[in-house]
Amino acid sequence: MADTLRRTALALATTAGLAGLAGAATAATPAAHPWMDRSLSADKRAELLVAAMTDDEKFRLIRTDFGMKSDKHPQPEGALGNAGFIPANPRLGLPAIQETDAGLGVTKPGVDNKGAISLPASLSAAASFDPAVAHAGGRMIGSEARAKGYNVLLSGGTNLLRDPRNGRNFEYAGEDPVLAGTIVGATIKGVQENKVVATIKHFAANDIESGRNTISSQIDPVALRESDLIAFQIGIAHGDPGSVMSAYNRVNGTYSGEHEWLLNEVLKKEWGFKGWVMSDWGGAHSAAKAANAGLDQQSAGEVFDAELFFDKPLREAVAKGEVSKARLDDMVKRILRSFFVHGVLDNPVPVKAGSVPYETDRMVARNALEAGAVLLRNENALLPLAKGKSVAVIGGHADKGVMAGGGSSSVTDVNGNAMEGAEPTGWPGPFNYHPSAPLTFIGKRASKVTFDAGTDPAAAAKAAAGADVAVVFVTKWAAESYDAPDMSLPDNQDAVVAAVAKANPHTVVVLETNGAVKMPWLDQVGAVMQAWYPGSAGGDAITRLLYGDVAPSGRLPLSWPTDESQLPRATIQGAGLNSKEKPADTIDYNIEGADVGYRWFEKTKRKPLFAFGYGLTYTSFDYSGFEVGKGKDGRPVVHLTVKNTGKVAGADVPQVYATGPQGGTRRLAGWAKVTLKPGASQRVDIPLEPLALARWDDAGKRWHIAAGTYQLKLGRTAEDFAGDAKLELPESFPVVKAP
Repeated sequence: MADTLRRTALALATTAGLAGLAGAATAATPAAHPWMDRSLSADKRAELLVAAMTDDEKFRLIRTDFGMKSDKHPQPEGALGNAGFIPANPRLGLPAIQETDAGLGVTKPGVDNKGAISLPASLSAAASFDPAVAHAGGRMIGSEARAKGYNVLLSGGTNLLRDPRNGRNFEYAGEDPVLAGTIVGATIKGVQENKVVATIKHFAANDIESGRNTISSQIDPVALRESDLIAFQIGIAHGDPGSVMSAYNRVNGTYSGEHEWLLNEVLKKEWGFKGWVMSDWGGAHSAAKAANAGLDQQSAGEVFDAELFFDKPLREAVAKGEVSKARLDDMVKRILRSFFVHGVLDNPVPVKAGSVPYETDRMVARNALEAGAVLLRNENALLPLAKGKSVAVIGGHADKGVMAGGGSSSVTDVNGNAMEGAEPTGWPGPFNYHPSAPLTFIGKRASKVTFDAGTDPAAAAKAAAGADVAVVFVTKWAAESYDAPDMSLPDNQDAVVAAVAKANPHTVVVLETNGAVKMPWLDQVGAVMQAWYPGSAGGDAITRLLYGDVAPSGRLPLSWPTDESQLPRATIQGAGLNSKEKPADTIDYNIEGADVGYRWFEKTKRKPLFAFGYGLTYTSFDYSGFEVGKGKDGRPVVHLTVKNTGKVAGADVPQVYATGPQGGTRRLAGWAKVTLKPGASQRVDIPLEPLALARWDDAGKRWHIAAGTYQLKLGRTAEDFAGDAKLELPESFPVVKAP
């Protein structure tokens, strides 16, 4: 114990930068700091620590400072130039709290003053349909963050993809709540295995960016439960995040950070969440109202909010009895409990830069894209490409690197930004390219490689005509704080693709986008691959996929509309970077309600360009023996045999969709990712997610799985089915309980 306290003291001394701290802290004994007794429960340890705190110490813990220089304040002493910071408390043995954005990787340099490795867009992890891929990515991010001195990560974006124009879709995990919650939960679990806290966000219904600070998401509470909230419920159950971040937007007229029903009733009481709720940066609007509604911590309020509500105003509210002292203690206990549960206090982050295996981590990023890139078209088996052919690489700055999304999640690669100085340089930039150039990697495979910038259709066509194969990289930048006004590609790229396709029948298009875009040239090209925002190993991974080192295995975690006319809302008011149009005050999600994405297409009998769950590969699979059974826990399980009937190894994703006895649209209830060698087969068990079978009984305030016959469909996509089965559930089937 003495060694542990000594290490803690040294960490405090360096992190806080306070003279004489080491000597004071090393004198501590278990009796002086009984909360450091690891044999006690996290709840008991937090209670002991709260009891030892002064009011000033409590109020210091329920607000973070902005950890970098701003127009209003200098960078706080001891902060790492990061999103959030709380100074160390040597009297109590508490290390400094250093928070950073880390949705795709660590965004701030930290104690080593270096960049980091970026995963591909979170949509790629969702497209992998593989929690193991998400878990590995989370472990990588958490490990790098810890080595860089961070102990709280703003990582775990879970908002549903309701509109392909949302500028932040690349940070999230698609349109289906069961898939999104499962993938994000696995990511959070991986992050927190490194003794740091992860933060699931943005709670809730923050599904567009236009007017995000004031817009009200209008949605029936039952529909909200059966869509967005399922994603959070599953993510919290699977990942056990230490913190939840409330959203900017209002929900049915009330700010998310002041939403009694969301924070207290649903999150804390029904779901039993024991961690803390932090505000988003600029998302706090009151003191007593927010605290009583369930907000536990104000984030960087001295810079981003109208007032530092959780200091003087909240002190006054507690003194007047408007907020009880018990509630103040609960706020503090929730924060400390998470620190104990996830090892932040028992295992302080290093005071010097830890060793980061950047190249090993880059392979994690490469594997993630290889698992999540989606092959959308492959006419006449154009892919995989044969080695030794001449290739014209066109567009997308493919000679420099691969695109990254903008905003707070943007990671600067440890090897720098390949497009330094490109516009926009200010928020939500800087415009960022990871220096993994597809041209470099393709050049190692081709007999001859040429590059054309893709800015002039005629020049691009000329370059393409002189090569055996043309690979066109098209891009569309998206970022936090704004939405795209439409689904079109910018910068005349459609004309470039059309010209190249006319000049060369062997044209491959690689998309680096935030999700679905219009493709008027689709039928003219031989192959199309969605590479999302590809991450730090993007050029390498794309090349390996194009040449068949690995077969594509991603499946769309979204429905790909033909154009905006198929969406629930034809336009987004105020969309567009630097738009002068006033955003809407409200957005009506009652149009689709819980029928998001593929369920909207089914409900309205519309056919998307590509269905949810769609994705091609270089081999083929057959299904047989589709039947329903029961697992050891009584949970329904689907059984089937998957066989690789092609000539190369590959992975398949059989999907199970369920319709209940009450009717309605189909819901994804389970899936499996199966990797097989040519000719091999495997018997697969797919447990069905109870929340996909249940409906919310608002009168009874419970999830309920109705008795009766459930129609199950074995799908290759949400609209392409290979088998049917019936599931009979008795009245005695267990009612779903919140995690």
